[in-house]
Amino acid sequence: MKISFLSLCFLFAAAIVSAQRVKPDVIPVANGQLSIQPIEHASFVLQAGKTTIYVDPTGGADKYTGLTAPDIILVTDIHGDHFDAASIAAVKTAKTIIVVPQVVADKMSAADKAQVIVLKNGDKKSLSGIGIAAIPMYNIPESATAMHTKGRGNGYVLNYGKKNIYISGDTQGIPEMRSLKNIDVAFVCMNLPYTMDVPEAADAVLAFAPKIVYPYHYRGKDGFSDVNKFKSLVDAGNKGIDVRLRDWYSK
Repeated sequence: MKISFLSLCFLFAAAIVSAQRVKPDVIPVANGQLSIQPIEHASFVLQAGKTTIYVDPTGGADKYTGLTAPDIILVTDIHGDHFDAASIAAVKTAKTIIVVPQVVADKMSAADKAQVIVLKNGDKKSLSGIGIAAIPMYNIPESATAMHTKGRGNGYVLNYGKKNIYISGDTQGIPEMRSLKNIDVAFVCMNLPYTMDVPEAADAVLAFAPKIVYPYHYRGKDGFSDVNKFKSLVDAGNKGIDVRLRDWYSK
């Protein structure tokens, strides 16, 4: 079988991207495994059995070269580091289901809206055997002029293989986060002035005590948050929490 020059170039480019990408983590779950592939900042890919979930896909299709196309896309909020209509259009297929808050749906094209499920805080949905609960994410103290107002965007708690996975989105250490129960894997943001600082993030994580926590979304206005400090604070408060530091900005 002959392979065209363009095909060879594509394969070579895909190999380079895959080599640069952080190696995925694999977590055992009931009857299978959950794969976690960091992409960049707020973007990552979950492989839950045969179901592929893209979380806040941004940065263009090249960021996802070599990865399985999404069955589900989750979008947390309207800001450009979470909602990128061009990236969604580039990575989705005709079968992809896009789960968004209403404020995001309002900004989507008619073509994309045909594949959308809108969830508001408190709503729940099951897709491909994966439970999806939309929960609050917002800045405190609450204000109408806050960068993230209560009820606008969604954090998410997924249930797959008897594991609960929390995705914070853009939030501070709100009561709804601190009161979470039985979280197995958490993705927690920390970047000023948009969300919270490292001590607040650590304190919130210690309150709900996930089994595993990934600091993500840690690039702020003045550079990167100190995730090593986050780890040390969490370790000092509860050595039973597995803080996993991964490079979300390697490319």
